[in-house]
Amino acid sequence: MVLLQALHSLSARHQWRLTIAHFNHHLRGEQSDADERFVQEIAGKLDLPFIQGAADAAAFARRQKLSVEMAARQLRHGFLAGAARRSKIRTVALAHHADDQIELFFLRLLRGSSGEGLAGMKWTGPSANDAKVQLIRPLLDQPKAALRIFAELRGIAFREDVTNAGVEFLRNRIRNKLLPLLAQKYQPALARTVLRTMDVVGAEADFVRETAEEWLRWKRPANFDRLHIAVQRRLIQLQLLRMGIAPDFDLIEQLRRMRERPISLGPELAIRRDRAGRIVQRRLAQIDIQTGEAMLELDGRIGKTLFGGVQIQWQITSPRQASKATPVFATGAEYFDADKVGSTVLVRHWRPGDRFQPIGLDAEVKLQDFFTNEKIPRPVRHQLVVAATASGELFWVEGLRIAERFKLDKQTVRRLKWRWSRRNPVLRAEKGHVSLGQTF
Repeated sequence: MVLLQALHSLSARHQWRLTIAHFNHHLRGEQSDADERFVQEIAGKLDLPFIQGAADAAAFARRQKLSVEMAARQLRHGFLAGAARRSKIRTVALAHHADDQIELFFLRLLRGSSGEGLAGMKWTGPSANDAKVQLIRPLLDQPKAALRIFAELRGIAFREDVTNAGVEFLRNRIRNKLLPLLAQKYQPALARTVLRTMDVVGAEADFVRETAEEWLRWKRPANFDRLHIAVQRRLIQLQLLRMGIAPDFDLIEQLRRMRERPISLGPELAIRRDRAGRIVQRRLAQIDIQTGEAMLELDGRIGKTLFGGVQIQWQITSPRQASKATPVFATGAEYFDADKVGSTVLVRHWRPGDRFQPIGLDAEVKLQDFFTNEKIPRPVRHQLVVAATASGELFWVEGLRIAERFKLDKQTVRRLKWRWSRRNPVLRAEKGHVSLGQTF
């Protein structure tokens, strides 16, 4: 509302023609509808065109297996870009402010973002939904407190989203718990310090990106090995993005460290970095979907097998050992309730139609849909190994979450320790991205 009033007061001087667009996420029932009516009334008072859009963000999140926050963002930005395109509008003004920047910094820091990500939002840039539509953020350097004071002084009415005070979403926990704690106990000038850090990190990230882009334009690029490590990583990342390959950190590091070493991205594709630093793709001969399987008898305490390039080791702890030891969770190892798994296990590759109940979910999902949500490339899916009980119920999928029904609980008597590692690197899924599998 502050942004709208500021732009409206300046529109005559600059000959701006304003249109108001409002998207209803239907997340707060009558309150969401009241927000929409409120904005529409303001548009009428200012005699400005009003475009409205709506969708059930919660339902969309369930269908797409996204967080509600991410689903709402996708819907909102898609609506804004579409509304601008249909109205032949080239600029969309958003009211992000300095507090949003600080929250975003910690949100991305906790998720392990790069320097470019830690720089936060830009003052202006193309919409991800339509490059011809420019997004601008005129209030990006203004703290929320200053906007509240401005609204009070000018008598600008606004509505408060009550969910902002909750702690259900990570961003809300950062806003309402982490930031007040840091400001009170560690750095009273937290906002100024973080914004300054974001500016420094962003400028350095821009320099690295521009250097990498310039290097890519050279017909005879300089020696890759003599480049700064930051430029090397950015060069590889840019090339992977242009190839449509997820630029996972582990993949970038393998390409950076190992020259002329092919890395398989599935049955049909391998990539390598040449001496000059160029990423080269090589299409492999298509191979059939792997259909082999192996039956394991877990009748002993310890055993191992090799299947589909994956070495699997298992160990069953006795009731007395289970009562004293606490499992140490690590990469390439999972723990299951041995009695729920049973003494006979079938290891095989994924097959279309497989269903799986990941830990934390209350219902089964198609494994194919789960792969899509975890961003597993189609060629890689058929290389992943799964394990099922004698009745055919999946309890383990290589590199992904275990099945809900087979997790350890208070009634567990015997524990099955399941370890695996790969002979050759292949892609596997982590939470929200794809990374290289283990090698041995």
